Amino acid sequence: QLQIVESGGGLVQPGGSLTLSCAAPGFTLDSYDIGWFRQAPVKEREGLSCISSSGGTTTYADSVKGRFTISRDKAKNTVNLQMSSLKPEDTAVYYCAAVSGPCSASPYEYDYWGQGTQVTVSS
Repeated sequence: QLQIVESGGGLVQPGGSLTLSCAAPGFTLDSYDIGWFRQAPVKEREGLSCISSSGGTTTYADSVKGRFTISRDKAKNTVNLQMSSLKPEDTAVYYCAAVSGPCSASPYEYDYWGQGTQVTVSS
């Protein structure tokens, strides 16, 4: 079974930057399209970004476009989410997910999920 592990979360000040990493020990992540989601308390899980298995296609939600960048590090077998200009409203648990099919903004389409990593944006 594919086990996904997110890392890199923590506390950051407004306007700051943070990079999250997604890994799946024992598996090749480039076999899947990979999405990043977040969920704040009492809110729906929000699709943020997705990258194709080839890495050639990326998508972003309007809420993060221009601030977040998704990428693959083939050498490290990871997918990263670089976040900049962070705002308090970015505070949430961030999840990495793998989908057997193509990228989707809907969390229901994803087959495998990590445990999540907390990102808190506060001064």
